[in-house]
Amino acid sequence: QVQLVESGGGLVQPGGSLRLSCAASVRTFSRYNMGWFRQAPGKEREFVAAISWSGGNIDYADSMKGRFTIHRDNAKNSVHLQMNSLKPEDTAVYYCAADYLSSPSRSADDYDYWGQGTQVTVSS
Repeated sequence: QVQLVESGGGLVQPGGSLRLSCAASVRTFSRYNMGWFRQAPGKEREFVAAISWSGGNIDYADSMKGRFTIHRDNAKNSVHLQMNSLKPEDTAVYYCAADYLSSPSRSADDYDYWGQGTQVTVSS
């Protein structure tokens, strides 16, 4: 069983930055691909970014490329999402997810474990 706990969300003005973190309680964290997804009110869950177990394979949704950066620290069982140049349309609950030993996926259905989410609100 993998438990994931997100943190770092909050209220930020347009153009601002936030750094989300996800802490995983599993000894074999380095065997999991990790993903970030988000869900805005009334919308479906949306892929944001994913990183392979080794960190060598990274994928971003097109609208996040150049603004968001995903990074993992296997020694600390954590994955982070640095979000810059935030826009009001980035407002959503952001979720961390884990997928055991496969290629990073953009599909939420491929992830086995999910955190509870952290709210990000971009507003002036």
